[in-house]
Amino acid sequence: MTTPSALGLIVPDFTLPATGGEFRLSDHAGKPLVIYFYPKDNTPGCTTEAGQFRDLHAEFVKLGCAIYGVSRDSIKSHEGFKAKLGLPFDLISDADETACRLFDVIKMKKLYGKDVRGIERSTFLIGADGRLAREWRGVKVDNHVVEVLQAVAKL
Repeated sequence: MTTPSALGLIVPDFTLPATGGEFRLSDHAGKPLVIYFYPKDNTPGCTTEAGQFRDLHAEFVKLGCAIYGVSRDSIKSHEGFKAKLGLPFDLISDADETACRLFDVIKMKKLYGKDVRGIERSTFLIGADGRLAREWRGVKVDNHVVEVLQAVAKL
């Protein structure tokens, strides 16, 4: 999943804890799925991004597409973040970086002038056939969710 050539390939199945219970990728076969990775609950950019997915959630549902957010935060942190923002979709806890490694989203970043290892904001669209249809890496939050929705509509 680490190169552009991964587009069109079947995304390997994985299972992780989520706010609504266990998430298993294979449970979503037959319909499109958006998985977005974000650095940390309750931070400004992550709050904005989650809110934008929330605000357009009904449009994704009309297209038969589920949305899941992923970070390394705990389920407890995710539950609070989900409740605070009124998110209508579940958040996946990837504390051991299983999905982060699969999608190659862990990067060295600068934070207050220091190098830190963290999640690069990224979104992946998996088609109903289980193949990676589209990926966005190094995402800037503005207008991103609208672009993802447009990509789902084109599937």
